[in-house]
Amino acid sequence: MRKDFLWGGATAANQCEGGWQEGGRGMAVVDVIPHGPDRMPVMKGILDYRKLPEESNYPGREAIDMYGHYKEDIALFAEMGFKCYRFSFSWSRIFPTGEEREPNQAGIQFYDDLVNELLKYGIEPVVTLCHFDAPLHLVEKYGSWKNRKMIELFLKYCDVVFRHFKGRVRYWITFNEINMLMHLPFMGAGIRFEEGEDEQQVKYQAAHHELVASAMAVKLAHEISLDFQVGCMLAAGSVYPYSCNPMDVWESMKKDRENYFFIDVQSRGEYPAYAWKFFKGQGIELEMQNEDAKILKENTVDFISLSYYNSRCVRADGQGEASGGNVFASAKNPYLECSQWGWPIDPMGFRITLNALYDRYQKPLFVVENGLGAVDAPKEDGTVCDDYRIDYLRSHIQAMKAATEEDGVDVIGYTPWGCVDLISATTGEMSKRYGFIYVDKNDDGEGTLKRRPKKSFGWYRQVIASNGKTL
Repeated sequence: MRKDFLWGGATAANQCEGGWQEGGRGMAVVDVIPHGPDRMPVMKGILDYRKLPEESNYPGREAIDMYGHYKEDIALFAEMGFKCYRFSFSWSRIFPTGEEREPNQAGIQFYDDLVNELLKYGIEPVVTLCHFDAPLHLVEKYGSWKNRKMIELFLKYCDVVFRHFKGRVRYWITFNEINMLMHLPFMGAGIRFEEGEDEQQVKYQAAHHELVASAMAVKLAHEISLDFQVGCMLAAGSVYPYSCNPMDVWESMKKDRENYFFIDVQSRGEYPAYAWKFFKGQGIELEMQNEDAKILKENTVDFISLSYYNSRCVRADGQGEASGGNVFASAKNPYLECSQWGWPIDPMGFRITLNALYDRYQKPLFVVENGLGAVDAPKEDGTVCDDYRIDYLRSHIQAMKAATEEDGVDVIGYTPWGCVDLISATTGEMSKRYGFIYVDKNDDGEGTLKRRPKKSFGWYRQVIASNGKTL
């Protein structure tokens, strides 16, 4: 591993911050995504959140209240030896409706305090500008990223934070898992479908707006500071053919392209040929302005960040047993074991994915999410022996080391997901835990929110101290 490798951890405001009515924060998309059977239909944009039962529970509103516990959490990160911490700003904490002329000073102050606390311990902030997050007002007034108006409003937000945190924040990520817009449109981009809308047309038009916004944010960042490094992010994971049947291989190639599509634009600066053919075949006509192509071409990202939890497997005939794995459909891979949530565990797939991305783009990679969601059962004395998590992370770090040291892939950092337990994005559960730090809260929202280290806490501290040599 490089000597300046950025070991750390990752969270997101919408899953950990809480404080939804504190400090002048406006309503955000996360505040209307419920726990329970209505969660997935709302996240997919096919169930209107305004029609939910009054008794609906919204776990993201309090989450783990990092808003009130950030000093304690950062002190624990420092105890583990974090070199960096990847987190997100809540857009609606800085611009409560998204349309204010001036930012909310209480929101700016909160992130001032958080960033300064990180720097006090020598922890590099890595900030995601939009992590499944948008002011709810913009959803209701403009239809969120359906509307090109969002580009202007997003850039106003970017301009404020770039200028304010210049000299303190170097690494920025524009949109978290930008390809998730295609799978969970409301959670990913605040998109709710109206009756009769062409969903494919809506999603790809919204994607275009986000891609232009991302490129313009890169341009703005580089104008403000040459020290800024701005990256994109995708939910990654190579797609295997179920067999050597050429039709299975072709299906896997098509599925990989679905993931690469956004990053092809953000990293290479133009829509790939296969995308134009797809648009034509599907009758999708993107509304573009004359300068869009130039903006995309001239403002590509500095690095590519990714989440990796599992690989996928596909059959052209659609037959066979299905496997879990985030929100992506997959055939069950007979060679892999699965987590408690049915996600295939595939460290070699991590190495394959890193190589595939680096071969394709030749830009530094930043692994900003990786981890194992599992039920942790504290013992009577409160200790959590999460050896299964250590095993998962160890095998994946070994795969990452092989990619860097044997294959020549340039990886600049590694921040396991949910370094402190938080709300699951897909299920809204607390019981699906990822962290090195246990948070006392259950799926019903009950608990003291007390933090305590798990066994993996001490293990990861050794990993960081040895720069990945002690696993």
